Amino acid sequence: MASIKINTEVSGSVWKLLKKAGDTVDAGEEIMLIESMKMEIPVSSETGGRIDSINVAEGEAVTEGQTVAVVVS
Repeated sequence: MASIKINTEVSGSVWKLLKKAGDTVDAGEEIMLIESMKMEIPVSSETGGRIDSINVAEGEAVTEGQTVAVVVS
């Protein structure tokens, strides 16, 4: 099993978590939404598998490139 780190592409704040640890995801499926400059930017899984961890909470500030989740495939 491989652990894949999911990173943000933008800085902003976590607007909404769509998945939680233990949930299964498909490649391309949205895990959370980041609010940046009044826009909602989706953060999607790069691979299918199970979410091992969500490393942020709703309302938390994030920076570009920050690891926000880990998916085990």
